[in-house]
Amino acid sequence: MSAAPAHPAHPGHLHKCTDATLTPVKSTIHFSITDKVGALDECLAAIKAMNISLTRIESRPSKTAEWDYDFFVDFDAANSEQVAQVAKTLESLAKQVHVVGTGGVPDAKTSADLADSTPWFPRKMVDLDTFADKVLEMGEELDADHPGAKDAVYRARRSEITNIAKTYKTGQPIPHVAYTDVEIQTWNAVFNKLTTMFPSHACREHQYVFPLLIQNCGYGPDNIPQLDGVSKFLKDCTGFTLRPVMGLLTSRDFLNGLAFRVFHSTQYIRHHSKPLYTPEPDVCHELLGHVPLFANPDFADFSQEIGLASLGASDSDIERLATIYWFTVEFGICRQGDQLRAYGAGLLSSFGELEYCLSGKPEIRPFEPAKVALQKYPITEYQPVYFVAESFKDAQLRVREFANTCNRPFSVRYNAYTESIEILDSKEKVLRYAQSIKTDMLTLVDALEKLS
Repeated sequence: MSAAPAHPAHPGHLHKCTDATLTPVKSTIHFSITDKVGALDECLAAIKAMNISLTRIESRPSKTAEWDYDFFVDFDAANSEQVAQVAKTLESLAKQVHVVGTGGVPDAKTSADLADSTPWFPRKMVDLDTFADKVLEMGEELDADHPGAKDAVYRARRSEITNIAKTYKTGQPIPHVAYTDVEIQTWNAVFNKLTTMFPSHACREHQYVFPLLIQNCGYGPDNIPQLDGVSKFLKDCTGFTLRPVMGLLTSRDFLNGLAFRVFHSTQYIRHHSKPLYTPEPDVCHELLGHVPLFANPDFADFSQEIGLASLGASDSDIERLATIYWFTVEFGICRQGDQLRAYGAGLLSSFGELEYCLSGKPEIRPFEPAKVALQKYPITEYQPVYFVAESFKDAQLRVREFANTCNRPFSVRYNAYTESIEILDSKEKVLRYAQSIKTDMLTLVDALEKLS
């Protein structure tokens, strides 16, 4: 077994950079029309008259008026002026015109309903398919200092596995990977080393779930679990699912996925020459570090809270949210009784930093999102400071309070029934949401009465 330092040089899924997009990618506009002949044709004809290519049109029963129809139209925008022109034209033909996203045009002024431009964000689960080949680094291409950079066989194998993520579509079962003996031996070295440390270093939630993964998902020293089986297990526990990814996504894309309770996971494994070292997230990092806690309801809610806050957030807010993610989901520690334990996946998948973070050597600070968001962090060495969460539920509430300070002109909620994001940007939508909460409260009161 190699004695090389075990901390990954880049153990997290977030790329340390701002996600400013210089060129618009796509725009989505939402509007409502009454039930009359030719109403939709008029709207679409007006858009097409501007030589704009429509990429998708969806219609649904209206969320604001009983007999109206809601339409969502995706199109490629050349610039902010073109988006503004579309919105202005539709305002004379339809009702409730909202620009859901402007594909990264930071200065667009598009309608009276949204004074400032909102970066495009996925509205439905299927929209995550657009992230498939938008990786920043790693994946098929390896940096020169990667342990497998000069190994032609390893590179070919990586390409084979990442192709699964490139072609995967929402709703499909995740294809299985027939891992080789060499890959299983690499997993074995990591699994055996880390599982000896979990009892004394991992949080109780991680320790509680791990035996269930052994029993239900095939976790063991001589078997690399398949993402599809693990994803189904998580779905049963908390509604979280896994989705294969080629490599590192932008912070915005990765966090947006969490809003849908979707975690983008790699399937390839680190190079066998250094089984206890990786410069990137790999299947060991995902399955041993991240997966156990996504089966915990409070942690799942906390992770989704960060994702929801990222939808339509500005580039500066995305950077702050990504930093909070880094110091929690990747490198978080928590207080349990009179002890500190690790819950961040970057710690739980790295025996070197797992030991270091609880050694008393690094600085420990309380988890305060506003301060955490401004903390600089290294990606090639152990963290000089860690933040302590009192509980996952407390962390969720603190992140929610922090999200309210972000510069976004509307609130959102995730509708688990339709697996879509609802934008709460009108009185009618908020009222409908309040009515659904009222129904849940009646159920709660009934349950409490029966218990008493």
